[in-house]
Amino acid sequence: MCQNAPVRVAFALVIAAAACSSKSSGAPTPPPPPPSASDAAVAPPPPADPRVARGQAAFQKYCALCHGPEAKGYVADHAPSLVTDTFLESADDTFIARSIELGRPNTPMAGYGKELGGPLADSDIVDIVAWLRYQRPTYKAPPPATGKGDAKAGAALYASTCQKCHGDPATRIDAVQLGHPVFLALASDAFIRDAIVRGRPGTPMEAFGDKLSAQQIDDLVAHLRSWATPPVPPAPPPIPTPTGPVVLNAKGKAPTFTLREDRFVPSAQVAAALKQKRKMVIVDARPPSDWLALRIPGAISIPHYEPAAIANIPNDGTWVLAYCACPHHASGIIVDELRKLGYQHTAVIDEGILFWHQQGFPVEGTAAGQPLPKAPPGPAAPHDHVH
Repeated sequence: MCQNAPVRVAFALVIAAAACSSKSSGAPTPPPPPPSASDAAVAPPPPADPRVARGQAAFQKYCALCHGPEAKGYVADHAPSLVTDTFLESADDTFIARSIELGRPNTPMAGYGKELGGPLADSDIVDIVAWLRYQRPTYKAPPPATGKGDAKAGAALYASTCQKCHGDPATRIDAVQLGHPVFLALASDAFIRDAIVRGRPGTPMEAFGDKLSAQQIDDLVAHLRSWATPPVPPAPPPIPTPTGPVVLNAKGKAPTFTLREDRFVPSAQVAAALKQKRKMVIVDARPPSDWLALRIPGAISIPHYEPAAIANIPNDGTWVLAYCACPHHASGIIVDELRKLGYQHTAVIDEGILFWHQQGFPVEGTAAGQPLPKAPPGPAAPHDHVH
């Protein structure tokens, strides 16, 4: 999208977090408990303003899956809160909109702008920003950064204080990836500094204004800025996403899968079945922009928010597998819908597309040749779709 076009909200807005608790142990600080299934299913009443009402409807359809119906975050894949006072006060509308539009490539946060193949026009993104702002704090430009930080000193401080939660340019952990090139391209030094000073109340990101000196905070900002590189401009969508039934290896034998909890099939089993040319349907449950960038070869695009397209898949006993990047949330919605419709053989590809790519299994798409961030150390907590 062009420089002034809006961007997507679902992910990195909360990138506002610039450090992680110095009091925590070696393990990442756990996020607040997610809302219960009943809470997550109930959206707040629509506001009277038509623009805000449209934004709320769009947010519930595209963003609430991970960020929650009230945008408080932590429903899936550690998606951050988008409505803390300190975030909304320090993030201008352009930062929020561009984040929605561009997403965070190679993470579960897709780009939702139409120019990337996503579902949202600029006007839709403006409406979502209006809803996020509705009856909440307005933007107040944060104090300017001094620009006098020492990046080398900041690197040592970041390693001891922040890295266990925020990772680095090559590794995503469980908090906002501050080294992501799109975040660094959109976030100002003043925004980053303000996030470190004031934190994000009500989230794991505490305030460091009374724990670090002004010079130490400047050093952290300088270190983060040293990671900035021009983000690779996204290629325009090369082809429209396919519609209609797509059965892989239609004349092949049925695969044999061993499911975990009668729901999850390991990526390795799926990769082996593809290599053996077994008959199956594979559904990418992410927005089309992510399908265009990186997908399992032969996968069809049925976004979790457009499940009606499931009707195009033959209901004849063929195995139907779904995947996303969460790794279970969006794909779980598709599998639930399939089972409601009586499809006999369905499963979620357990570890998701990012793990699939990291394992060297076959992929295609405009980003297929780009390296992915490394997986976080240790087992990741699952974020299963409630079913």
